Amino acid sequence: MRLGELLGDVARRAPAVLGQGTPGEAPFGGGPHARIEVSAIAHDHREVAPGTLFVARRGERHDAHDHLVEAAERGAVAAIGEREAPGLQLPYLVVPDARRALPHLAAAFYAHPSERLRVIGVTGTDGKTTTSYLLHWLLALRFTTGLVSTAGIRLGAPEGAGDQPADDRVFQLAGHFTTPEATDVQRLLSAFATGGASHAVLESSSHGFSLNRLDAVAYDVGIVTNLSSEHLDHHGSMAEYLAAKATLVERARLSHLNLDDPHHPAFAAAARAAGNTLRGYGESPGADLRIGAVSDVRGGLRFTLARGDAEVEVQLPMIGRYNAWNAAAAVAAASEEGIGIEEAAARLALFPGVPGRMQLIAAEPFTVVVDFAHTAPALAKALAAVRPAVGRVVVVIGAAGERDPGKRAPLGAAAVRGADLVVFTEEDSRSEPFAAIADELVRGAQDAGGRRGSDFVVVAERERAIATALAAAREGDVVLLAGKGHERTLERADQVIDWDEAALTRRLLDG
Repeated sequence: MRLGELLGDVARRAPAVLGQGTPGEAPFGGGPHARIEVSAIAHDHREVAPGTLFVARRGERHDAHDHLVEAAERGAVAAIGEREAPGLQLPYLVVPDARRALPHLAAAFYAHPSERLRVIGVTGTDGKTTTSYLLHWLLALRFTTGLVSTAGIRLGAPEGAGDQPADDRVFQLAGHFTTPEATDVQRLLSAFATGGASHAVLESSSHGFSLNRLDAVAYDVGIVTNLSSEHLDHHGSMAEYLAAKATLVERARLSHLNLDDPHHPAFAAAARAAGNTLRGYGESPGADLRIGAVSDVRGGLRFTLARGDAEVEVQLPMIGRYNAWNAAAAVAAASEEGIGIEEAAARLALFPGVPGRMQLIAAEPFTVVVDFAHTAPALAKALAAVRPAVGRVVVVIGAAGERDPGKRAPLGAAAVRGADLVVFTEEDSRSEPFAAIADELVRGAQDAGGRRGSDFVVVAERERAIATALAAAREGDVVLLAGKGHERTLERADQVIDWDEAALTRRLLDG
């Protein structure tokens, strides 16, 4: 794609992000720079190859402007940034905010893929990933559908859909991102559209909205699961956190809200202010899709879903009552795409589960479950979900470094209240000393009445912590390994190591 065409597209659609010239007028005009061929867009100088347009952003720790010369040496054909770069031997455009410009540049480069798909966004504090997987599973009954989620990125076609394979194509990204960077979002959506997808399910985080990663995504439908305190280190307040999440309902033409969540009126007000349509799901009598009679059964849940006079019984092979709400959200959205609640219920009975979300590792002589729960509300729900009729609950839990420190004490309190034995350990400590993180977890545990040595122990190294929990378990107990879930790396101050909690636990069990 030529540089002039790329910038001209952005100038027409989002002129404010370029911040100069007449709206709709491409920078560089018709001069020689406009004819430069751009083969890729990168915001990391290490990813620059010949033909790349390099976008230099200012971050919390690094300033990519410091790497403009290196980007040129690596073969960048042009660059965009926020400050002057005298002497740079590249065509260079200064914009007001490179972070805001990047998603629009990426969308233009990939020919606006979200406009070629029906994009359904899923946001909320807890349940985003499970809801996204459930919805992808339901849509795959009829549509070739892409999925971008924390636990996996895939493109799946319905079984027997022409020449399309029944098995999913799986995409890999590095790092722990609920929402990938803007360039990756647009590249993945483009791959979905090129691969024949009609729909895409996009797990949409508050970071994704506040850091502009999702700015150029055209949403058709939104789902909000719930809201509780999380990521306040980034957002600063619950009001700002809610505002970031509400971006989805402000942009989606139709949104499905959990009417049992106390924050739903704020989301409803944001959607109505934008002139968008709302639907509700939950136990609330006012819900368009109503949940009823939720009960635990062997290997899962049984509950009813009702719309109008139609009611179906659902057998879901997932533990945890809260998964009835995740399933209802998915059914609500799928029904808008033409999948009836009867066929949705039949499909849910075959759901294969979500990696790292209430993932069963062993059932005998004691049960072992891996789950991603890493907030106090999510951990409390997970612990309640796995509580056996006879036996104890042992939980392994930590808290991430460089993330909201205010959630650590509540997490420690939730752990000792819901489990019989807690093993506090590392969870991506990053640059923070583990001891400082553990002190806050212990403080919360002790404030909740927990006693060191009998109710909880601290084991710094996570593999040893898991081994400690397994050694403490007896027949009939449940061991819950919480916090890491599906993640494939463990981040420490001086290293990032490969990590697979499920596989590691199986090895430890095998002895």
